[in-house]
Amino acid sequence: MTETQQQNSKPEQKEVKKKKKSWWRIARWFLIPLLLVLALAGGMVAGYVVLGKQDIGSVWQWSTWKHVYDLVFAP
Repeated sequence: MTETQQQNSKPEQKEVKKKKKSWWRIARWFLIPLLLVLALAGGMVAGYVVLGKQDIGSVWQWSTWKHVYDLVFAP
């Protein structure tokens, strides 16, 4: 390969890397918050059902978490 051919092939490789990098950056913006929400939901279920030995149906009721909040932050 001549020097000209080597120089011409390098920018093409950089362009491919930029496309992969931008795809991963976009995926992180959606993947990380999704994983955080799933971890929160899993923690709520594990704490309320496994540790608290309560019914799984009441985990998703707003009144349950209002009651827990009132117990924790009661004056």
